[in-house]
Amino acid sequence: MTVALIILAAGKGTRMQSDLPKVLHKIAGAPLLVHAMKAGASLEPEKTVIVAGHGAELVEASARDWSNDVDVVLQTEQLGTAHAVLQAGDALSGFDGNAIVLYGDTPFIQPETLDAMLAARAEHDVVVLGFDAADPGRYGRLVMDGEALDAIVEFKDATDAERAITLCNSGVICAKSDVLFDLIDGVSNENASGEYYLTDIISIARTKGLSATVVRCDEAETMGINSRPELAVAEVAFQTRARADALENGVTMHAPDTVYFSHDTYIGADTVIEPNVVFAAGVTVENNATIRAFSHLEGCHVSRESVVGPYARLRPGAELSEGVKIGNFVEVKNATIDAGAKINHLSYIGDAQIGEKSNIGAGTITCNYDGVFKHRTTIGKNVFVGSNTMLVAPVTLGDDSMTATGTIITKDVPDGDLAVGRARQENKTGFARKLFEKLKFKKAKASKES
Repeated sequence: MTVALIILAAGKGTRMQSDLPKVLHKIAGAPLLVHAMKAGASLEPEKTVIVAGHGAELVEASARDWSNDVDVVLQTEQLGTAHAVLQAGDALSGFDGNAIVLYGDTPFIQPETLDAMLAARAEHDVVVLGFDAADPGRYGRLVMDGEALDAIVEFKDATDAERAITLCNSGVICAKSDVLFDLIDGVSNENASGEYYLTDIISIARTKGLSATVVRCDEAETMGINSRPELAVAEVAFQTRARADALENGVTMHAPDTVYFSHDTYIGADTVIEPNVVFAAGVTVENNATIRAFSHLEGCHVSRESVVGPYARLRPGAELSEGVKIGNFVEVKNATIDAGAKINHLSYIGDAQIGEKSNIGAGTITCNYDGVFKHRTTIGKNVFVGSNTMLVAPVTLGDDSMTATGTIITKDVPDGDLAVGRARQENKTGFARKLFEKLKFKKAKASKES
């Protein structure tokens, strides 16, 4: 049976103390909303409906930045979770499949958990995701009769006996789409908060003779984010899991707690990551690479056997082929570095193509920006670029060519040529000694006068 996702993302998030909608605050470089969308995407949904409210334009833009295959609907008044889900009704009109309600501020629901809910839905009309809470606090309680779920009771409306229950409601619900909206039609707001609770559909379902059950997950999956401290805790939780997964998958980390991953980082087996490395969004590192200490990578691809760092920065569009070496204080942006090439020290390579086995000397800069346009530098195979070379793009260095140290390159260098472009040196005999004596005399005179 096909699946539709309904992701609730209308809340303002007052406790965040921010103008930004709550679901757009980030964990591991991605908005909370995107984490929820990624979890649901594992089900290959036919439709994804996002219910937005506060900052709806920003929410929609963020959602479409990750996937344009979404419907965004507006909840103009926040009257409760059932009211929020109801706003998705028109978008799912005629949809004949299962609907799963997720939350944009609950980023850690796992794909395996959603699979288990769909499996349970094959045998029950409504499936609720629950967890055994170490401290149930003010969570809604799941009232069970064996494997059957009788009701979900909000804390405000619960009796003392119901508050003693430790099985709690995550808010995630799965039901056939038409059944879900039919049940919501029966929800009222006669409760302590005056809101339309989605949780009320369970008791309504039971009165209609429909079956309901609970799928349990680890409490950590249900972590909701409502404040900056909770956002920080969630970041720690994500990084802890990402580091554990990397180690389990054959990555060596000398100081795992100092390595930070993005939500989409991929690291191949037998790669070594030294301390204090940051992976921002869009990084793929293949097997057997080495990422040395204090490096920062974003939007780049590092091939097998390559070495990056220490203190290197790979920016978006950096493409490193096999066996490339990027050394200390080197920055690479929007450049392809072919197999075996080396950029070992203190250089900036931007908007460039570096050929196989070329060596880029210390202090080399591709001068790629004229104040309006970006221009490309093309360097062929087996090229030796001398230290402190300025490459004024657009410019091409042919295969097996060379630049002399301190050269400014403003025109193409043919294959096999040596390019020298620097001012002629002149030595002024004895001038340095005379100049120093003059300056020292002036300094001594000024000292006496003061």
